[in-house]
Amino acid sequence: MKIILREDIHGLGASGELVTVRDGYARNYLLPKKLAVAATDKNVRQMEHEKRVIAAHQAKLRASATAVAEKLAQADIKIARKVGDQDKLYGSVTALDIADALAEKGVRIDRREIVLAEPIKAIGSYEIDVRLHHDVIGKVKLEVVAEE
Repeated sequence: MKIILREDIHGLGASGELVTVRDGYARNYLLPKKLAVAATDKNVRQMEHEKRVIAAHQAKLRASATAVAEKLAQADIKIARKVGDQDKLYGSVTALDIADALAEKGVRIDRREIVLAEPIKAIGSYEIDVRLHHDVIGKVKLEVVAEE
């Protein structure tokens, strides 16, 4: 039986893919759990249309993420913190601090998009990655300085 998968199924295929499976597997498992639909002409046309709509939506998201990445490349930020011995910070600079500093520059970023392995605890210059889209990673230059 030919079916169109509605979800990714390990060992069978990806969402939107047209696959051939045994009749019992389709009737007793895939169709009742709504993991797949029968591959009628109408369903095939509908799935192809949905794929085109999703591809167009993803292209728009990628374009807007690229525009934000260009803004990030131009937005150099500076954060001042209290410093102790050996240029160590009393606190740390976190993703939330970076998101707030970017918001002051006019670039709104969710703090969860900022990729920090661990909080910054020393003064210096850093290049921070911002994951805007699964294909687009922006970079922002951060300078942590001593508070006067």
